Amino acid sequence: MSCNSPHYRFCPCCGGLLTTQPRGGRDRLVCQECRKVLYINPAVGVAVVVRRGKEILWGRRAGGPYRGAWCIPCGYVEWGEDLRAAAVREFQEETGLIVELGEVLAVHSNFHDPERLTVGIWFAGQITEGVLQAGDDLDAVGFFPLEAPPLPLAFPTDTLVVQELLNSAAASTPT
Repeated sequence: MSCNSPHYRFCPCCGGLLTTQPRGGRDRLVCQECRKVLYINPAVGVAVVVRRGKEILWGRRAGGPYRGAWCIPCGYVEWGEDLRAAAVREFQEETGLIVELGEVLAVHSNFHDPERLTVGIWFAGQITEGVLQAGDDLDAVGFFPLEAPPLPLAFPTDTLVVQELLNSAAASTPT
């Protein structure tokens, strides 16, 4: 997001007018009244990759700009929420399944929406209970082969994650 974005005109601390000034080697929004710097940082998103053999679970977006496109079930970390708890919560809201989280599979910056930059963290997940059903932001869920995800994909970083999973599977397969 540009520092000159019209979305940020007033200081969230005192209501003073924001102006752009060089700080720390970049242009920053600075309040003309209280002099506080408004740092514009990306939100944190979490996703859970659940495998069933050579398939992984995907969800189809129900609305918004990505309606009809598929993604690895994901969502945002809420303010004050542990990111692992957020991953479990979001996955349950979207799929009806409760998971136990494993290792971090991937971490990527997401630049596909310049107005809402995010950092995504993809966890391995193991289903512990629940019934698979689309919910929250999804209107369909299903397992698809890792090599042939459903199309179109909503987020370019899911393509990166799939490629990384394929590469790690190939690297661990004896020749």
